[in-house]
Amino acid sequence: MKVSTEFDEEVMKIARPAGSSSRVSCFTQTEPYVAIFKEQFPVKSTSRLAAGASALAVALTLAACGSPQDQAEPTGTGTVTQEPGGTQTSGPAGEGEIDQAHNDADTMFAQMMIVHHEGAIEMADLAVERAALEKVRTLAEGISAAQGPEIEQMTSWLEAWGETTTPMDDMEGHGGMDMDGMSQEEAMAELEGLSGTEFDRRFLELMIAHHEGAVTMAEDELTDGQNPQARELAQKIIDDQQAEIAEMEQLHQTL
Repeated sequence: MKVSTEFDEEVMKIARPAGSSSRVSCFTQTEPYVAIFKEQFPVKSTSRLAAGASALAVALTLAACGSPQDQAEPTGTGTVTQEPGGTQTSGPAGEGEIDQAHNDADTMFAQMMIVHHEGAIEMADLAVERAALEKVRTLAEGISAAQGPEIEQMTSWLEAWGETTTPMDDMEGHGGMDMDGMSQEEAMAELEGLSGTEFDRRFLELMIAHHEGAVTMAEDELTDGQNPQARELAQKIIDDQQAEIAEMEQLHQTL
């Protein structure tokens, strides 16, 4: 393209910086407008020429040119990705992706641990209302606060896996579900008949046994489970509940 005037030279300096050819095609789209501008607004002064050319070149070049990112169409956010070991699907807000790869052990772990956690929360809520010691009430509040979100997490897994969220009837007596040989209903009935220090002492004894059952169930998941997210939660349950067992044993010794 031949540059014959100072005006063209000024425009070209902006439209195609030195050493670059990437904006030539964009500039060619503005040439008809540059010609019209020169016919309608002839300029004499070099300074006015440069200013006018600069302003026009910037406006026309920016209008004609755009980065690929500016022109790209927005993409959707709901995706399903394939990872080694299984397909992943979107989980509830804040939970990221759910790995679909799972086996029967993963399903049983989630189903049974939901029931187990629900029992712990039922006992803990009663302790918040009835415990004599502040430390026991604080412990109970922590148990309830930690296990509620884990129930939601495991429920979302089962739904994503296409599994039921409740265990089969013949699984409810599975190892780890009882406390000192007592069912959940029997343990609650006993606790509801106690108060004061007697309540605190028996609550700690039953919750220690309850936690030990959860640790056993989590260890089974680490041995037999396949899903990496379920196995990760199992390890977390072991770590958290063993720490709480130690805390409850210390509290029990003070009563």
